[in-house]
Amino acid sequence: MPFSDLSLSHRLERAEGHACLQFAEARRLTFPDSRSEWIECAGAYAVFDGVDSPTTQTFGLGLFEELTAPTLDIIERFFFDRGASVDHEVSPLVGVSALDLLCSRGYRPIEISNVLYRPVETHSPEHLNNIKVRVSGPDEAQLWNHISVRGWSHDHPEIKDFLLQFGAVAAARKHSVCFLAEVDGQPGAAGVLSIHEGVALFGGAATAPELRRRGLQAALMAERMHYASEHGCDLAMMVARAASNSQRNAERKGFRVAYTRTKWHLKSVS
Repeated sequence: MPFSDLSLSHRLERAEGHACLQFAEARRLTFPDSRSEWIECAGAYAVFDGVDSPTTQTFGLGLFEELTAPTLDIIERFFFDRGASVDHEVSPLVGVSALDLLCSRGYRPIEISNVLYRPVETHSPEHLNNIKVRVSGPDEAQLWNHISVRGWSHDHPEIKDFLLQFGAVAAARKHSVCFLAEVDGQPGAAGVLSIHEGVALFGGAATAPELRRRGLQAALMAERMHYASEHGCDLAMMVARAASNSQRNAERKGFRVAYTRTKWHLKSVS
């Protein structure tokens, strides 16, 4: 098990940032009017995927290069010019000086999440005979999205509009694989896996409300872990709200907290 140090944070933050910039690129190809785009500045990825998108933010800020006021000037202008506020997901390993700089510029914390990791399992998955998990093809993007939207919007109705376009974008995103889980032949859960330089990012998996507590989430986890192993990954990661059910479920599956991350927010000037 790797130590939770700067090197590990580099790998984890880069994997998530890469997945989000790929999402923005896929959205721009699928919906050309979206204006989705991204830049790299001082080692950080700044991703714009719409004014209200949860993926409009930075990743790796202050982690690969020392955070400076000129760097923030460039990144803030990137978001402000597009009518968006500025959000940074910040690893605690950036150090006190970086956090002090954010505070001095008027940023405030709005979210706390835990980044979790574990080695990738190499053995074949096992689950109940009536449950099957498969990689969904491009022709199943609508079905995958339908299951995902039903599962996520039941608990998070505020992101339903974002989710409605998610299936088409996820199917077009590079280096990401969509999975469907079925129970007795009925599709009931959807999940995604993004791979970058040996790190497998387990995106949120959702289950239709009427098929919960049937083992679909565990089967999705096992099959995605097996896929990651087969495709050369040595490290798995997840991100969950601190002390949430998602974190508890991840820890039951052998994940452990690498570090606690804070999202810093600066309101748009427009």
